[in-house]
Amino acid sequence: MTKSITPARNRGFARWGERLLLMLILAAATGLRLDGVGFGLPALNDPDEPLFMMTALDMLRNHSLNPGWFGHPATITFYSLALVLLAVGGGGVLTGRFADADAFVAAVYRDPGILFLPARWLIVACGVACVWLVYRLGKRLGGTRLGLVGAGFLAVNAVHIHYSQIIRTDVQASVFMLLCTLSALGIVREGRARDYLFAGIWAGLACATKWPAAIIVLNPLCATLYRSWWDRGAARRAVLIPVAAVAALCIASPYLLLDYPTVLRNLAGEARTAHPGANGGGFLANLGWYAANPLLQSFGAAGLALAAVGLVGAIARRRADVVAVAPGALAFLIVIGAQALLWERWVVPLLPFVALAAAAGLCGVADAVRARLGLRLSGVEALAAIALLLPMLTAARSAAVERAVDTRQVASAWVRAHVPPGRSILVEHGAFDLLGGPWRFRFPLGAAGCVDARDILSTQIRYSRVETLRSGRSVVDVAHVDAAQLPGCRADFAVLTHIDGYADDPARFPGELDRYSALIGAGRQVAVIRPVPGARTGPVVRIFQFTR
Repeated sequence: MTKSITPARNRGFARWGERLLLMLILAAATGLRLDGVGFGLPALNDPDEPLFMMTALDMLRNHSLNPGWFGHPATITFYSLALVLLAVGGGGVLTGRFADADAFVAAVYRDPGILFLPARWLIVACGVACVWLVYRLGKRLGGTRLGLVGAGFLAVNAVHIHYSQIIRTDVQASVFMLLCTLSALGIVREGRARDYLFAGIWAGLACATKWPAAIIVLNPLCATLYRSWWDRGAARRAVLIPVAAVAALCIASPYLLLDYPTVLRNLAGEARTAHPGANGGGFLANLGWYAANPLLQSFGAAGLALAAVGLVGAIARRRADVVAVAPGALAFLIVIGAQALLWERWVVPLLPFVALAAAAGLCGVADAVRARLGLRLSGVEALAAIALLLPMLTAARSAAVERAVDTRQVASAWVRAHVPPGRSILVEHGAFDLLGGPWRFRFPLGAAGCVDARDILSTQIRYSRVETLRSGRSVVDVAHVDAAQLPGCRADFAVLTHIDGYADDPARFPGELDRYSALIGAGRQVAVIRPVPGARTGPVVRIFQFTR
């Protein structure tokens, strides 16, 4: 009797231990992503967050499901944000915080944080979902320890934490990419019709969130090709993948077809070959940049080495699993490496796969140590994981400290301390934290020149209007104001956040630098605020004063 009860009791303890560890990992992932999630607000430091929020707001104001913008295409993100807006606005009206919908919208234009913070919570939830899906995928690939270690690596990854706090499509697309990969693994192992069906659905939803995420469909397609060697029915069931993917894409984003002229126009606008501070150097140089910057800085040298060991070991021992997991990730890496531009955020969908590879490498090394020494060592993985997680956690905390103190908010503090009331200020970023002050503000807005910031906000400008005025320009700044309209940008002070991005590559941006020279030629630089590693982040901010 005792012998039959003890194994069952041990299994029960093991399950509870697994659940406890998973809960701790998810709690840590949630805490790290919520900590400082309101950074910058009410100022808008990220230039693309307003794109997503204003587009979602315009959908509700227009009573339309057509986002009117398909550059990412970001349709899933827009619909998700629209639900957040409905919840925040509806709750505010019901509780009496806002008199009606119009009062709610007016309040948002005065203080964007009312909406931006709840929307960031949505992305936080997507980031935590990625950690949980890495656990599920790792457990299917190599058992509980692989799942927990992989989830732990992603939970404390500094880059993943950062982009889980920003209203963008990258983390949300990663959720669908991981779900598609789970279905691809099901195709290799079970080959059920529902695995093919859901693989297609998740791939379609990934595409509806971010165009390049569609490449994850290679995982189920390669899994199908592998299974077809012994399963004759695999080829017939494979038809479900593209059919479900196209259907899911069209259902989730029907206006890709209904408003295709806008789709083509937006895609043309996204196909840029130059951007200040983000220009690539060719395929191999780009891959080196991704390896040496976001990957190395967030996983560490030991983590990347283990990822390489894990990938090689998986290819040698678990070929079927590699076929279901690796093709989409590797193809995604090739695609971003081949681009003319470099963006840290582009590597975000790869982070869960690198975390899994690093976990596989750690578990493989631990098994090799046991076999080599001939010992029954327990807890090797736990100790090794802790040794790797601590520097990753340190990097994540350092990045969080930097985000909490941005150069643009330091510039705002300088303005409050040094600019007399009644003066005019030209700003290039969303300095909502200054709008309540006793100053007049000018803001560069493409074809409109430099506009009165308070006036343009009082009209509750729609994003469609902003998109028209920026005329496909990659950045809204002084560099993209027509030379004839530069006199309208004159102010007593100028807070410039983009000038150094152009100055770092003068041969590529001579016209843009000429506009800055024309603006600041009569001015005097009174402050330069630079990012400081470990202390503050953001662009170099230069403040100029002009004589009246």
